[in-house]
Amino acid sequence: MTQLVELQEALPKFEAAGIKLYAISYDTSEELAEFAQHHGITYPLLSDKGSKVIRKLGIQNHHVTKEQVPYYGIPFPGTYLLDESGAVAEKFFSRSLAAREAAESVIDSALGEILLGEEEPTGTGGDDDIRISATYHGGGGTLKAAVRRQIVVRFELAPGLHIYDEPVPQGMVATRIRVEGPEGLHTGDVSKPTPHPLKLPGLDQPLSVWDGRVDFAIPVWADDRVVGLMDEVPEDAVEIDVHVDYQACRIPQSETLSLRVPVAPYLGHDLPGQLAGAVMTTMDTRKLIMRKVRRGLLRSPIKGLRYLRETMAQVRRGPAHKPRPPGPGK
Repeated sequence: MTQLVELQEALPKFEAAGIKLYAISYDTSEELAEFAQHHGITYPLLSDKGSKVIRKLGIQNHHVTKEQVPYYGIPFPGTYLLDESGAVAEKFFSRSLAAREAAESVIDSALGEILLGEEEPTGTGGDDDIRISATYHGGGGTLKAAVRRQIVVRFELAPGLHIYDEPVPQGMVATRIRVEGPEGLHTGDVSKPTPHPLKLPGLDQPLSVWDGRVDFAIPVWADDRVVGLMDEVPEDAVEIDVHVDYQACRIPQSETLSLRVPVAPYLGHDLPGQLAGAVMTTMDTRKLIMRKVRRGLLRSPIKGLRYLRETMAQVRRGPAHKPRPPGPGK
């Protein structure tokens, strides 16, 4: 649900980039129409009843078995980027619903360029010849549960200047970036553009360098300690520091660029006692789930019913449930 709403919010950006947006689901057309009505979805939602296309594409979540009612048939969460001929140009897939790729990552990949927005939180450093910025990129610059955004560190180097990639000779400093934030903020590996070789006098091997405008991207996402799914959102914004070490034909430099990133509430299902820190949808989610349950039980009546009973017992115990200690003599 979060991903579909996120894509809707970014629809003008897709249209401006000339990208047509579709979503495919194992839900029925009636369920998708109801979802679109309650969440303001205007792009096409395609119904793959029975998950036939999902299986053909090889993206059905094979970890979910038939008795796991009502989830059997669900695909791995992800996005396909198709070219003009309909061939798959790139895939953005995840094993988990906990961190989906932001819509802006798909658009940037299609265009081959990172398009930063004026509304996105940015910290700056450097000087007239070496301008450095760190930007929290995606979703209007808000941090939200279940979405993987990016911190983009951009160098803009004057002509004749360059920064170094690993490895470098002793005494020189390669470009390094480290992100530091509150507990519960996670980061991935730094994505670097391809450097080019530069031969310097006195060195046997050429150095790998970048010049001009250079963008580094670091995936970033948050868990419940930041976004407050089960409780109220702890803070309305978080502080993120981006530490940058570099050398640009001068003495080595170290800078810290600070960002204050707003935290957006999670859009949750309207179920009693669930996701206290979320903004609830107006859709009757219980009715939707019961439809899925009925369909699932038709496929796997005995094992499916057992799975449902075990799931409901776990829900009643709650996430903080602890087994009772044994009584005397047990």
